Amino acid sequence: MKRLLRSVRKRFRYLTHARTVTIDGIRLVSDAARVPAVVRDLMFREVYEDTERNILLRLLKPGSRVLEVGTGVGFIALLAARTCGASNVLTYEANATLEPLIRENFRLNGIEPTLRLKAMTVDGRTISFFRSENIISSSAYDRKLPGAKVDIESDVFGEVLKHYQPDVLIMDVEGTEDELLRIGDFGSVRDILVELHPHIIGDAKVEELKKTLADKGFKQGETDRKTFHFHRART
Repeated sequence: MKRLLRSVRKRFRYLTHARTVTIDGIRLVSDAARVPAVVRDLMFREVYEDTERNILLRLLKPGSRVLEVGTGVGFIALLAARTCGASNVLTYEANATLEPLIRENFRLNGIEPTLRLKAMTVDGRTISFFRSENIISSSAYDRKLPGAKVDIESDVFGEVLKHYQPDVLIMDVEGTEDELLRIGDFGSVRDILVELHPHIIGDAKVEELKKTLADKGFKQGETDRKTFHFHRART
């Protein structure tokens, strides 16, 4: 029945050229003039960011402190802020062209997580960033997709963890996880929800990252396709 209802809603949205869509109670801009067709279709089918949100909704608790790296259009940050409170969500997005869309989604929901328009690296260097026409494929990796190459300043990952002291780390950075998840100290982080990208960094590096996290006390838990939850107990 749920699948049928979603199919009906999808058809209605296409027929009416819906400019917004509501998923799990979060309203998002879906205007064809502002959202790429592939993202819009995921929204209309209500499967946009489904692997992250399915795990996240079971993971978060009121008062959890969340650091997200890779805001996208702001959907996951909004879901987190609805549960934890906007003041407990800090979200990073390297693609500054997304800011108007992110801000509009925040406004539509009356929720304002803290947004920082910078990349995240282990050393604070300026990086080359490849903005894809399909926004969900933008990456610090050159994936040879249509788009533009730009230089972007970054914040130092370890310093952000130290000063912000999140409980939960959410990461969807299209390959940059291969750098960030090798950090020496995760500080206060107890839960990591990350999308791993073997098609970008390779299967061997994905397995290396899993071992690296295991060596730091993070046990692999629930998985949903490319999205993994790692948890460690408090010491």
